[in-house]
Amino acid sequence: MQENYFVFLRTSIKHKLSESLVFATLTAASLIATLGLTVKADAQIPPVDNAEVTNYAQSVLEMEPKRQIAFKELKKLIGGKEIPKIVCNDPNSMNSLPNKAREIAVNYCNDSQNIVSANNLTIERFNQITVEVQSNTDLKRQIYNTLLRLQNESASKSGARNSR
Repeated sequence: MQENYFVFLRTSIKHKLSESLVFATLTAASLIATLGLTVKADAQIPPVDNAEVTNYAQSVLEMEPKRQIAFKELKKLIGGKEIPKIVCNDPNSMNSLPNKAREIAVNYCNDSQNIVSANNLTIERFNQITVEVQSNTDLKRQIYNTLLRLQNESASKSGARNSR
């Protein structure tokens, strides 16, 4: 039985990622463990190619603002209480949430699934990469560098548009 996990994390991404914030992003991606993280420890996954690294990093960057918004909304609704771990395919993980908070969590889960799909990754592949990045320092470095490159490209495009 495959479990799908979403964890609302408290790290944030600024427009320009510093080294520590990129590390936090990778940690968030690891902990978000988006949509199906149960992978056998001894299972070998196919090597991650450059296109998948880019697609993975793009997915993480697109999910982060939505995660921040959802987290803030949940925090307002729940107040000072701890936000529980939210498992997208386990309705029981959301049962303790008030109705509006449950709706926010479900919307976040659905949005994240759509983002991963829009970035040409299956949910299963995204999760395999998420697991692999936890123990593969080369892959972690590759994703880190890709996150920086994507952030710089985004900032350059924004700057070019703003200077017109």
